Amino acid sequence: MYQAFYNFSKKPFKLNADIEFFYESAEHKRAKLYLNYGLSQGEGFVIVTGAPGMGKTLLIKELCENLKLKNNVVFGLIVSSQLGAHDILRVLAETFAIQYEDNKAALLNKLQRFFREKAKEGKRVVLFVDEAQNLPKESLEELRMLLNFEIEPNVFFQVFLIGQEELGRRLYAEDMKQVKQRVTATYHLKALTEEESTNYIIYRLTKADWHDNPQITSAAFEAIYQFTRGVPRLINTFCDRLLLYGFLEELTVIDLKDAQKVFKDFVEESTANAPKKTAIANKKGNSSSEEYPDLNKRIESLEHKLDELMQVVGKEKALLRKAILIQLDIEEMPEIHKE
Repeated sequence: MYQAFYNFSKKPFKLNADIEFFYESAEHKRAKLYLNYGLSQGEGFVIVTGAPGMGKTLLIKELCENLKLKNNVVFGLIVSSQLGAHDILRVLAETFAIQYEDNKAALLNKLQRFFREKAKEGKRVVLFVDEAQNLPKESLEELRMLLNFEIEPNVFFQVFLIGQEELGRRLYAEDMKQVKQRVTATYHLKALTEEESTNYIIYRLTKADWHDNPQITSAAFEAIYQFTRGVPRLINTFCDRLLLYGFLEELTVIDLKDAQKVFKDFVEESTANAPKKTAIANKKGNSSSEEYPDLNKRIESLEHKLDELMQVVGKEKALLRKAILIQLDIEEMPEIHKE
């Protein structure tokens, strides 16, 4: 809708990991250096962690694009979803188009033969596992055992594990020592700074042939950073909605008040869709806390989020006072923190 209004050649803030929009911030440059170092080692696990929406998948896609230019690397990508130990082996075989029998011993033999064949061709095998925080311990152990094929001369198999922060915590558990000992490089991806956030938005707009229409004021950029905390996926979501609002209001300039209005809409939507904290009595007179334990957990989680959001209100007020650009009533606008 807003693409035609602003004469964009494409949608600048899509949520999917589109390699065309990969923005190499200082943080992503550091991450790539660590990943390339790990790749150069040709062995063991390489770990990439980060909170949801930080751009982990896009970073790995960009690395894979570079690997396509190399003739000595064969790589595959698995998106983990609670894959068991035997399942991870089957999916691994399917990823590399290896014909196998549904027998673990035969499957392992096929994989080992595949690694040897690639080694004879002067190639090494790299596996990327996205959402690796979902992998059970047994599956991680199975991948570790596959790394033991490296003890054979010139046989190289390497695994990149990409996941949320939980993955990093799991690897430091007492019962994961053997896995942790095979880690050759690790990096934790952090959010963008305020300057990077602004540059990220401009970069994506430019990719869509933006020519300063709409104009976006510095106060609006600052507000976007405050609302999204520099998380790329949240920036995409917010800016997409902001441009839609600009189209509906026929704006050629997007200012702080417009960003505040869109943020307020997000808050109202979240509040409207949040579960209500009401006590539902059952026949025995018990409250919903006993009859609906899952509902209670959701309510507690919501209350915790609201507490966090209210703490941000003070920061937002200070920001507006300092800007002295426009006075808005934001007493009813707590910060939202969601994926």
